[in-house]
Amino acid sequence: MEDGDLRVVDLVKELVHRLLHPSPHSNPQNPNPSSSFSTQQQEEYNQALKYSLRILSSRMTLSIAADDSAMAESIKRRLATTGKSSEALAFADIYSKFSLKSGPGSVKNKWSVLYMLKTISDDRKVKQKTLSNRMPSTSAIVGGLPMLFDNLDLNSRDFSDSRARESLVKGWNGGVLMVDKDPENIRDMAYREYAVLIKEENEVSEEVLVRDVLYTCQGIDGKYIKFDEKVDAYVLPELIKVPRCTRIMVRKLCELGWLFRKVKGNITESMDRFPTEDVGTVGQAFCAALQDELSEYYKLLAVLETHAMNPIPLVSENASSGNYLSLRRLSVWFSEPIVKMRLMAVLVDSCKVLKGGAMAGAIHMHAQHGDPLVNDFMKKLLRRVCSPLFEMVRSWVLEGELEDIFGEFFVLSQPVKAESLWREGYRLHPAMLPSFISQSLARRILRTGKSINFLRVCCEDRGWAEAATESAAAAGTSTGRGGLGYGDTNALESLVTEAAKRIDKHLLDVMHKQYRFKEHCLAIKRYVLLGQGDFVQYLMDIVGPELSEPANTISTFKLAGLLESAVRSSNAQYDDPDILDRLRVKMMPHNKGDRGWDVFSLEYDARIPLNTIFTESVMSRYLRIFNFLWKLRRVEHALIGVWKTMKPNCVTSRFFTKLPGDVKSQLTSTSRKCQVLWDEMNHFVSNLQYYIMFEVLEVSWSNLSKELEVAKDLDDLLGAHEKYLCSIVEKALLGERSQNLNKTLFTLLDLILRFRSHADRLYEGISELQSRNTDTGSWLGEGRKDLTKRAGEFLRNMGQDIDATRKEYSSAFERFISQLPIQQHIDLKFLTFRLDFTEFYSQLRPNTDGKFW
Repeated sequence: MEDGDLRVVDLVKELVHRLLHPSPHSNPQNPNPSSSFSTQQQEEYNQALKYSLRILSSRMTLSIAADDSAMAESIKRRLATTGKSSEALAFADIYSKFSLKSGPGSVKNKWSVLYMLKTISDDRKVKQKTLSNRMPSTSAIVGGLPMLFDNLDLNSRDFSDSRARESLVKGWNGGVLMVDKDPENIRDMAYREYAVLIKEENEVSEEVLVRDVLYTCQGIDGKYIKFDEKVDAYVLPELIKVPRCTRIMVRKLCELGWLFRKVKGNITESMDRFPTEDVGTVGQAFCAALQDELSEYYKLLAVLETHAMNPIPLVSENASSGNYLSLRRLSVWFSEPIVKMRLMAVLVDSCKVLKGGAMAGAIHMHAQHGDPLVNDFMKKLLRRVCSPLFEMVRSWVLEGELEDIFGEFFVLSQPVKAESLWREGYRLHPAMLPSFISQSLARRILRTGKSINFLRVCCEDRGWAEAATESAAAAGTSTGRGGLGYGDTNALESLVTEAAKRIDKHLLDVMHKQYRFKEHCLAIKRYVLLGQGDFVQYLMDIVGPELSEPANTISTFKLAGLLESAVRSSNAQYDDPDILDRLRVKMMPHNKGDRGWDVFSLEYDARIPLNTIFTESVMSRYLRIFNFLWKLRRVEHALIGVWKTMKPNCVTSRFFTKLPGDVKSQLTSTSRKCQVLWDEMNHFVSNLQYYIMFEVLEVSWSNLSKELEVAKDLDDLLGAHEKYLCSIVEKALLGERSQNLNKTLFTLLDLILRFRSHADRLYEGISELQSRNTDTGSWLGEGRKDLTKRAGEFLRNMGQDIDATRKEYSSAFERFISQLPIQQHIDLKFLTFRLDFTEFYSQLRPNTDGKFW
């Protein structure tokens, strides 16, 4: 040990001796002042010296700021509040002189002196309180009072014994102190002893730990508590000596700092990513709402920082209402902030990869909580977060504007042609639909905005603006910014309902009145679906010869001229010129060997905005129906032609009388076969034609008219027309479920056309035989055998051809009749009834050769 250290120890020994026994005869130069002590005094002296050296050699520092002016003001205020005004003035005068004193001999650390004086004063006050109602004290007792209570062992068996508390305790110089049975006195002494034990166990004071916790709650490392990247937490090192309970409490309090670090880091990261990556307006609103919550959190920390400036009082003092901070008080202060910070941290994790409506929906799910604090906090947050989303809804349903730069809205748009705008231009994005908006409401929102865009782009109409203004007024929502927000579900429902009702009504008025949708549907029915009878008959008559030619030799321009002639020659000439101008001739793609009948068709030019309903797909289905009806009409026309050929029986009957017996018999048999087969085919075609024109087309049109009257929006219009078209396709045996039956039907129609060619050949041959008979004069003349032989061979061959056609027709018709009852469409029962109203085919069983007869 150096000389300087020895000198300090000597000075401490002398100071302790003078404090315990301030005798005027003590020798200040005595290096061993305890040599004149008695045994008891020596023991007291040793304990006091040991305690003093331990304090002086301690590394503990004070957590309060070293401000001598503030310390002096605190002492002066203490004196004034205790009724010692004169002493407070005297202290102020002495301190002013003391603070001005400078020089080599002056005290440098004035604050330490003031703090020591204040501490001694507080200590004496406590000790004097514990000695109240005792024997009069001497100067030695008062001088040695602090050491006396430091030497009392409250845990000793003698002192804790109930009898010892009522006995005499020996003091200094043979004096005796009476200790009364006083619970408050016992408690104060226990508090004092507890304070001493706490100071011995804590290497870091609670004031310093409180200060460090406040630092960590701001994401800053404290003096002792620092963030550990490995464990991802704020940690108080194990080398720091603190009680286990204190360490646990510090760890719990530092959770708030870890949560703050997480939330703050997410906000910073989101702001750094913008605009290089799409954060989105909802994401920005979320970050702004979190930042506002952190601002309130900062205000709380500022208040706590102010309270942390005040020192923590001793345990024995009445400090229940003091503005100081301890770890336990911090836990109370942090009870509400930590709940909010946990929620924000959970939201940050949940919404890290989300944006737009998906983010709002995820936050909404966390708002479904029973705790009023959590519920109110989440609703406040959601009002900020959902503000951009509701602004998009308002702009979409009232203006048709989709300002979605970052793809956050649950309505998606894509560039398409005008005719595809309604069907493909806009659609719902389910991933961006927040859970607090139902699917039905989302579909209404989608349709309302689509209606506005359809009116603006396709119909070139501006009447929707007035309807939108009326909708906003009726719903109580301004057309300007704002007016909607999270939690106002009724207001949103009302706005969408009013806007949809008015805008959809305006759209239907435009479609029906300005663009005459129903009239165009009727025009398609009359011309494309061959409902205008006189026009169809005249057209078939004048284009028949042309369509009998090979398809690659037919001129479209010539057919267009023939179509115009058919229009002028029928009642179609009185139709609206705009409708007639849309009627076109179309030649379908054809192969080598196809005839004009196979590729001829009519088409209707549906222009904007009608092409939204009459799309290419819809018109192709109309074309398919036309081809079927056109072939049916062609078959009907062919049977009429056969009848016209067979009609002049009066001429052939006179011719029959002149024929030889065997030729006459063959001619009669062949003619009868032809007429019977014609009757059967005509029965089938006539009833099928009636079924198609009345049970299918007219009934479907009646249903369409009824549905158009009750349609409330364009989707209802589209749905009604789609139902109308599907009804025709299914009932006319053109649907997917009727493919087998459709093939059988077309086989029957082809057989009828083949029969037409056989009948034409038969009667052409008869006419030729008749003309030859006229030229030769009589079958009994020259060349009779040769003519008879040729006539018999011709009639035999024609009979065989008709028999073969009849056999194929009977087999196909049997398949057709047998397949009708198993069809799922109920209206096909009417066709079965018409074809077999006498139950002839149902009772008849085919013969071994497959014939019905």
